Amino acid sequence: MHVFILNAGQEFAHSGGKFNEMITDWTISILKEKNITFRITNINNQYDPLQEVEHFKWADVVIYHTPIWWFQVPNRLKKYIDEVFTAGHQNGMYTSDGRSRSNPAVHYGTGGLMSGKKYMVTTTWNAPDTAFTLPGEFFDQRSVDDGVLFGFHKMNQFVGMERMDGFHFHDLEKNATMQRIDRYKNLYMDHLSTIITKQTHRTHTSI
Repeated sequence: MHVFILNAGQEFAHSGGKFNEMITDWTISILKEKNITFRITNINNQYDPLQEVEHFKWADVVIYHTPIWWFQVPNRLKKYIDEVFTAGHQNGMYTSDGRSRSNPAVHYGTGGLMSGKKYMVTTTWNAPDTAFTLPGEFFDQRSVDDGVLFGFHKMNQFVGMERMDGFHFHDLEKNATMQRIDRYKNLYMDHLSTIITKQTHRTHTSI
């Protein structure tokens, strides 16, 4: 199995991208433990969009690690997506929006070429998890995946990838104690290990 990791921990203003770099290291440790082949792109570095397309085409699983800034992904990740996914048009990622000119009202979003591939996303937040779950709090009891990440998930679906359960890290500015970070590390590594084990088993059984 091949895994492509995209570290979107952008360095900007007061953010140094350190926590997403740490999560990336946790991911690498699990992949190495399971002898999984992987590639990594850090969005802070220069990249060739066509080469990045090849990473997506090569991978069985794509793992995105991203902070959330102003309820969206960082600007450099959005730029990466715009450039790389555009370079993937009729180049292994998608052919079109899936519609035909004879009946353009239906089948939008079915032109992806990456069926059989999976993706997972982690997000890091200043907001506590209770902001998403408690009545009357900011996100109106709407989850990260059904709210802020709705468009992100549709983007991956558009090119044919299937979503795996992600992992969201909350309250990382006002309450980032070492105890909480250690607990998050253990929970995340258990989560990723379980997902990778299941996916490896499916890959082997499909050969």
